[in-house]
Amino acid sequence: MEQFLQFATHHYALVGGAVLVLLLVAINEQRLRTASFGSIAPADAVRLMNSGAILIDVRGSEDFKAGHIGGARHLPGATIADGASALERFKEKAIIAYCNDGMTAGAAARHLGRLGFKQAYNLRGGLVAWRGDNLPLIKE
Repeated sequence: MEQFLQFATHHYALVGGAVLVLLLVAINEQRLRTASFGSIAPADAVRLMNSGAILIDVRGSEDFKAGHIGGARHLPGATIADGASALERFKEKAIIAYCNDGMTAGAAARHLGRLGFKQAYNLRGGLVAWRGDNLPLIKE
């Protein structure tokens, strides 16, 4: 401990920089944890689904019929843009939006966060990532 104190007094700029970096990392982690929307990996989505998360597919009807994640509700992006009234009763639950590649669903998750949904998530990579992890799809 005495050597550390001696180092710290001789290299106060290095120690101050290290403390500043640790503080910034802690602030960033806290900001990410408290954000009203976020992006999650397929494995995290499965964990949330098992805990009762609501899954919404924001793709078109034909894409939804061609293959979707089990238990997903079909709500095209326009429905969410109009205020997501169909989801009002789920404001306190985790909601996971997905599309083909994660871009459209990311916008949907951000919009849900602005509408007051406490836990709105985007499936990072969309169905491409879901299939990449060899997770099942349901076809109609």
